[in-house]
Amino acid sequence: MTCPRVGHIDFLNVLPLSYSYNHGAAQGLSITRGVPAVLNNDIINGRLDMSNTSSIIYARHSEKLVILPDVCISTDGPVQSILLISKKPIESLKDDKIILTAKSATSHCLLKIILRSYGAIPNYYVRHVGPDAPIPDDATASLLIGDDALWCYHHREEGLYYYDLGQEWQELTGQKMVYALWVVNRDFAESHLEMLQLIYDRVTKSFRKYPEQKDKIIRSVLDDKPFTYEQLDSYLYNTIKWNLTEEYKKGLETFYALAHNMNLIEHIPELHFAKVRRN
Repeated sequence: MTCPRVGHIDFLNVLPLSYSYNHGAAQGLSITRGVPAVLNNDIINGRLDMSNTSSIIYARHSEKLVILPDVCISTDGPVQSILLISKKPIESLKDDKIILTAKSATSHCLLKIILRSYGAIPNYYVRHVGPDAPIPDDATASLLIGDDALWCYHHREEGLYYYDLGQEWQELTGQKMVYALWVVNRDFAESHLEMLQLIYDRVTKSFRKYPEQKDKIIRSVLDDKPFTYEQLDSYLYNTIKWNLTEEYKKGLETFYALAHNMNLIEHIPELHFAKVRRN
């Protein structure tokens, strides 16, 4: 093998890693960039050796995958970039038509768990939705993720209701929420130990060094993204977390348990981690 095939979900919630890849950390790696739904499919079908993916994907394919230790995309409360936008209050939703973004997987399950706690059993449809028209005329609500949702979070339309799924999750369970993991193909993890270590070192270093590099990292995207410095600073420094600690593992296990109770996954997986020299 010459270059490990590495997937990268290029949302703002991994901006420190995007910056690192653009400034030398991609050397020796074959990087594929895409939205979660595409890279989720690529990793489970063997087109990638490692990728950040929706956390629910590990639960559905844990026989093929192991988790890269110490790193995730998570929050302790509000997330800002996973939003339910609705024409009526969340407690009034019943069998309404709800559009789910085609870009995601974990957020679909998270929304279904949250809405079931309100007694709602909506009709879900997956299709493209964007911030320019967040709720189609034929639907009551829509689920948006990533940069699209973050834009809507800061540009709310009068008359619509906005629900942050990170906040809703914490109010429901009292726990932290893990939205994405870095997962590795089991065969690659067992047979390419040096390359696995190289990837682990680069990914974890990118996030670990963010506090001391945040100014130049945020300023590197201000000309291309519709956000202010203050908005991105709050999002990346105060909201998004990248360290997969024991508390976040507990939240992940709770998410899997509730997803299994609703038949969204076939079994509750054990968390198996790739063997690396830890930082």
